[in-house]
Amino acid sequence: MEIKTIQAPTEKRKAKPADESTLGFGKIFTDHFFTMPWHSDRGWHDPLIEPYRPLQLDPTAMCLHYGQEIFEGMKAYRGKGGALFLFRPLENIRRMNVSAERLCMPRIDEGLFLEALKKLILLEKEWIPRGGGTSLYIRPTMIATEPALGVHPANEYLFFIILGPVGTYYPEGFSPTKIYVTEDYVRAVPGGTGYCKAGGNYAASLYAGELAKGMGYTQVLWLDAIERKYVEEVGTSNMFFVIGDELITAPLTGTILPGVTRDSVIRLAKSWGVTVSERRLSMDEVMAAIGGGALREAFASGTAAIVSPVGQIYYRGKEHLIGSGKTGPLTERLYNEILQIQYGMKDDPFGWSMKIAD
Repeated sequence: MEIKTIQAPTEKRKAKPADESTLGFGKIFTDHFFTMPWHSDRGWHDPLIEPYRPLQLDPTAMCLHYGQEIFEGMKAYRGKGGALFLFRPLENIRRMNVSAERLCMPRIDEGLFLEALKKLILLEKEWIPRGGGTSLYIRPTMIATEPALGVHPANEYLFFIILGPVGTYYPEGFSPTKIYVTEDYVRAVPGGTGYCKAGGNYAASLYAGELAKGMGYTQVLWLDAIERKYVEEVGTSNMFFVIGDELITAPLTGTILPGVTRDSVIRLAKSWGVTVSERRLSMDEVMAAIGGGALREAFASGTAAIVSPVGQIYYRGKEHLIGSGKTGPLTERLYNEILQIQYGMKDDPFGWSMKIAD
């Protein structure tokens, strides 16, 4: 299908941020977005890049009542000499199709998805910031738009992509964060949608997140839903611990998101000779490692923050320092390595970085 473009009149375009140090995350959006509807009788049709606008939905649009909504998080980077890069975009596209299948939503052709991404980003390339650590955040989303009540998969959907310039995700920047371990609430259960990037997963996490925030913590560390003892993931990221010489993260058993950055961390660390284990890690083991001095580092990984060091965790009424409370050497090395690959600043032996413009 041909992707048509309707450009916003010059006089109606937004002023671009003058100070990139104040970008923050998720507050500013570009002049255009991509839309493509789906209908059970027609399939995907009329792909269009058009001026950014509010969506018009019927009050009975099924996404508002039954939660058929999925999304992805990606970034475009302005690298050396002004070249533009995407980081492993096909992995995000494939993961979105996995989410779509689980929520009974239509899959999107990978080639068309990637073409739409590139075309939209190139149209909005002047929005891609130039400062270190900044990027253009990409949010592909699919929602059920059929106007109907009744619990069943919708017959109409809308796929859209919005863009926005961003700085660091956490106010702390690349500094150790504090996380709160909850035993009272769970994020996902076996057989559920924990491995999907679905809106409902995040809605269910908000209450515990607000409790943690009120106590001065950045994120919640979720435990398994059955025994409530095994580490799963952080609210917006996958979680890693360095115990002795072993880098440990939860296995992909259907309750955590298979993060693209998670996979990048694992593959990088293995290439450096680090022992990486995807295994169940109990909080009893974490506490024993802290008490015995074996827990050297902890960090979270995700598209938004890349790699975020964790300096303290709160568990069962007590705050525990991880290592020295500072960013560990492996955490820092992983952050710098992935960042430099994303910006095209060094060799990319894995073929992760996709240049879309010089």
